[in-house]
Amino acid sequence: MNHNCQVKSKGQTENKGIKPEETLKNANQMQQLVFFAVQPEAIMADNECTDMSAKPTSLPSHSYDRSAAWALLTEWTQSESLRKHALGVEACVVAYGEAEADHLGLTGEARQNLLTLYATTALLHDFDYERHPSLEEHPFVGVAELARLGWPEATRTAILGHATYSGVARQMHLDKVLFACDELSGFLTACTLVKPSRAIADVEAASVRKKLKDKAFARGVNRQDVIQGAEELGVDLDAHIAFCLAAMQRRATELGL
Repeated sequence: MNHNCQVKSKGQTENKGIKPEETLKNANQMQQLVFFAVQPEAIMADNECTDMSAKPTSLPSHSYDRSAAWALLTEWTQSESLRKHALGVEACVVAYGEAEADHLGLTGEARQNLLTLYATTALLHDFDYERHPSLEEHPFVGVAELARLGWPEATRTAILGHATYSGVARQMHLDKVLFACDELSGFLTACTLVKPSRAIADVEAASVRKKLKDKAFARGVNRQDVIQGAEELGVDLDAHIAFCLAAMQRRATELGL
């Protein structure tokens, strides 16, 4: 979702008195409360399995699997739309994870390890938003809780990175994928809900691109994030739209679309 205008997009009162530089200052102060420090060397080490040239060497604990991520999400998030958003982002992120696993030649447990990391990160990227929707708290409160519970640093780093105001760079493939899929997933849902059938199967990539140019449609979606996300992944925007659309269409029933 568009974190820079997220309060407004969720139907809450927008704080027009907060300037961008003040938001960043407050966000940085909240980030200091997160009791782990994100260091580039640590990111590289813990995110090794998401490096384009590296392969995972160990399996995650069973305590940090998809069922655990879903349980944490539903504990913190009661909104059905926010839960569906998490599932939509997961569909897109996991599809990219599968492509990455193929690229790296991963099989068996190593492949499942990577896919679990991608799935759980996607599910948890906004898990604290309902309780802490302000730019000063989200996603910092959630990341602090994930750190307390022992979730992988790769997950925490990607979640921080998907918020452009966090100051955390998107270095790894997972970081870039999460950022690229977040806004687009929500936009694809919006494109679906204006269809007479309200079925994502009836959405075409060409119509999505056309609506993306219409700034009056789904105004809460940050178009620049969608464009920048594709650029950071090094993929054509049309191809990115088609890829995520197909990923969500495959899970239409689960998404209620």
